[in-house]
Amino acid sequence: MVDSRFDLTGKVAIVTGGAGGIGSATARLLASYGAKVLITDINQASLDAAQEMFKSENLDVVGYLTDSSDEKQSVAFFNKVEQLHGTADILVNNAYQGIHSPPHQTSLDEWNRVITTSLTGYFLYAREFANRLIAAKRSGQIVNISSIAGSSALGRGNFAYSAAKGGVNQLTRELAIEWARSKIRVNAIQPCSVNTPGWRRWIDSEGERGEQIVANLVSGIPLGRVAEPTDIASAVHFLVSDASAMVTGVILPVDGGNLVLNAGGTIGNYSG
Repeated sequence: MVDSRFDLTGKVAIVTGGAGGIGSATARLLASYGAKVLITDINQASLDAAQEMFKSENLDVVGYLTDSSDEKQSVAFFNKVEQLHGTADILVNNAYQGIHSPPHQTSLDEWNRVITTSLTGYFLYAREFANRLIAAKRSGQIVNISSIAGSSALGRGNFAYSAAKGGVNQLTRELAIEWARSKIRVNAIQPCSVNTPGWRRWIDSEGERGEQIVANLVSGIPLGRVAEPTDIASAVHFLVSDASAMVTGVILPVDGGNLVLNAGGTIGNYSG
């Protein structure tokens, strides 16, 4: 028997950074459950490719070229959404920027680029999304894509990214409390490393060292693998559906047990 609580028919969902990786997998899954999905990205070629892919799968996904970290563009985008599609019901904040640079060698421009995309953009889209729902007296759901880096330091020059994701976690908690009476649920997901095209490009760029990085990553994941984009998309689907109607303010790890494993811990029985 199909659980109707997962049905998203008639819902309008926005997914930032939706042209690839986690965003694309999320858009596909939400659309397959009946939502009209609006994806945003800053790369026109990636948007065009994604839209062609979704069209070939007969999924109702529309792409918009816009920068979620820019306030004027964010306001203009939500105005357009309301004019063309009505008030959105679901927001998935997924766009991000990351660098791998030692703190003492990181410029202010690099810091600002990471923070504005990976944290400020989440605030801007959440604000515009909630303003319209509150005015319409409608409920809605926000899912922020965070990272295990928001709770546990990664090293490898991730400090700006980690700081942004720590901010995303607290942003999620605060917004969940602020908007609870308006029936806007706000949750976040903390993935471990995810096998996205961007992640693979980074590993490839490390050359021979890349294999050791992957081995180190997997050694800290009790389930023995990095995540796939569909793992994250499935968790998003749960959090935006009526199946999670009593869930808000949650920071959900989707990390194969990565965060619960102590750095000195042993996976499985200790055998000497």
